Amino acid sequence: MKALKAATIAALSALALVGQGVTTSSRAADLRLGDFQSTTHIVSQEGTGRWMKRVEELTGGTIHFSHFPAEQAAKAAGLLDAVKGGILDAALIGPLYHSETLPLNSVIGLPGFYTSAEQGTAALQAMLKSGPLRDELTAAGVVPIFSFVLPPYQVLSKSQRLGAPDDWRGINLRTSGSTQAMIARSLGAAGISMPGPEVYTAVERGRLNAILFPLASVPGYNLQEVVKHISVNGAFGGYSFVLVLRKETYDNLDAKTKQAMAQAGDEIAAHVAKAQDDSVAKLTEEWKAKGINVYSFTDAERTALTKAVSDVRADWLKRVGERNPAAGDALKQYDMLIGN
Repeated sequence: MKALKAATIAALSALALVGQGVTTSSRAADLRLGDFQSTTHIVSQEGTGRWMKRVEELTGGTIHFSHFPAEQAAKAAGLLDAVKGGILDAALIGPLYHSETLPLNSVIGLPGFYTSAEQGTAALQAMLKSGPLRDELTAAGVVPIFSFVLPPYQVLSKSQRLGAPDDWRGINLRTSGSTQAMIARSLGAAGISMPGPEVYTAVERGRLNAILFPLASVPGYNLQEVVKHISVNGAFGGYSFVLVLRKETYDNLDAKTKQAMAQAGDEIAAHVAKAQDDSVAKLTEEWKAKGINVYSFTDAERTALTKAVSDVRADWLKRVGERNPAAGDALKQYDMLIGN
């Protein structure tokens, strides 16, 4: 496997070198696109794959893609550098993997905002058309084409239903990133950062009592096998994906191709968001049938949870604002688009 990956990267590097100085038309004919999802994941099937196919349709086949999924070209945390360095022409990145370079884009991780993938995607798409989030990406040497979010993070627990903040005190809670770690602290839980593939065993063996996780991704890790309680109306932050092109690659495209990519992006962003929300509705019915307690927080519980994590927003604004003064503007824009 290591030899195969090394050969893949070597081939990509060679292509990047050959591509230096070639004409716009020949460069645009075959674009190298990488991501970190398997081709069976809903994000790949309903998002990346559909977008590539739609661009090829809209351009009459003058644009086509060489796809390198599942970290074949670069690890998730290395995709942005692979695009900037010319190893790839494009990539579907997760901005939270690049928080040092893209701190403003981590605003999507804040709790208490969107309640469905469709709502969150519509807001993020607008924020990447113009504003601080787009500016941060272009300053990093890439151009955002389209974006979408996972459904909002919910809580999955092994032995007890988690509702009001008192229920969370002292539990070991799987978190992802600094913002979710702050959510755990605000609720009195011990946040434990852990990669997705390790969560199943950690819950099974009792190292974790509960997990913050997007429901559309649960089947990919079979977490429904080791938990007994799953919330459906929480808003414990989110996770975003952005399809980016290397700036030099984008600048060399003609206007019609750019328009085709944007049109396909708008179509696919809405499609993959709805597909995820629909999948969650189907999954929850399946889980109920298997005896899992799929529940909604009461109004009183939601109010208490919102109050408990209210300091997370201030913490984000302080941390990110120290690095980028546009943090306040980004948060204000997000707040306005969600309608809080």
